[in-house]
Amino acid sequence: MASVELRGLTKRYGELAVVNDISLAIEHGRLVCLLGPSGCGKTTTLRLIAGFVEPSAGEIRVGNRLISSPARTLPPERRNMSMIFQSYALWPHMTVAENVAYGLKLRKADRETTARKLAAILATTHLAELAQRYPGELSGGQQQRVALARALIVEPETLLLDEPLSNLDANLREEMRFEVRRLHDEYRYTTIYVTHDQSEAMTTADVIAVMNAGKIEQAGSPEEIYDRPRSEFVARFIGSSNVLKGNAVDESHLACAGGMLHCTGDKLIAGSVGAIAVRQHVIRIWMKEPPNTENVLPGTVARQVFLGPSRDYLIALPDGTQLRVVASAAENIPQGTPVWLYLPPDRCRVLANGE
Repeated sequence: MASVELRGLTKRYGELAVVNDISLAIEHGRLVCLLGPSGCGKTTTLRLIAGFVEPSAGEIRVGNRLISSPARTLPPERRNMSMIFQSYALWPHMTVAENVAYGLKLRKADRETTARKLAAILATTHLAELAQRYPGELSGGQQQRVALARALIVEPETLLLDEPLSNLDANLREEMRFEVRRLHDEYRYTTIYVTHDQSEAMTTADVIAVMNAGKIEQAGSPEEIYDRPRSEFVARFIGSSNVLKGNAVDESHLACAGGMLHCTGDKLIAGSVGAIAVRQHVIRIWMKEPPNTENVLPGTVARQVFLGPSRDYLIALPDGTQLRVVASAAENIPQGTPVWLYLPPDRCRVLANGE
């Protein structure tokens, strides 16, 4: 079984810990995305798993095998892993078929086995009609499928992808997200996928591990990461949540911005500074003051932008905080208009790092 486990994995360059004591268990057959901004340590983590970089501390296990530790690092060619890079790295002088079959050639597979596996993978990746073309004659998406086919044909225990769609245009990138997921569902290899694109991660992943400054801030399903962020970084990075800070009255009430908010999730600590996250699209705008004032904040429209099916409002609150609200385009509320915002209690999520 090709489960992958990281235990206290650390990589330092001098005094700088690029990967800082991360632990993560990846079940066999799962697709896990390492998601985060540039410089967060996600690619270094992938290179540690691949064996291109040796850890400063901690260890990596695949199944029951120890493959990396400061004392012993198994070389990449002995890890039964396939890695796909940003640049595709296709041989320009080889046809699609020759590129895809190259790994089997290195493993000295017999002609019959090679032909059978090549035909199967070309059919699965929709490349059969392009088998005799060269990389220079293919589109970016076709080249990406060739890279995927070449990685999959050798039947790796683990598939590693480093920003594989970053060189594609926006429309093709969106199409290829679904292709990556389709191929994963068909082959069910353990897959670790590095990206900075949250839409890519949400579309492809079983589990998203959000990384920041060399650490994993939160790991969970796409729904959990989006709906129940546990830190301000995750709340802002995934879906650009509004974050409000104030004084905790009790374990579920926060006084902030001229109002009282009933919150859910983690418990607040009475008397301390607390923080909550709330998504832009769940906030409701009212032009008349409502009779019930709980979870209602007064504000003024500082800006609004028409986006076709919706309007993007920036609302200034009494304490200077500004909230973004995405609302229906049907009602056009001019700049400078006093409004009231209703923040549903079940969507006001307490953040762990409110201080």
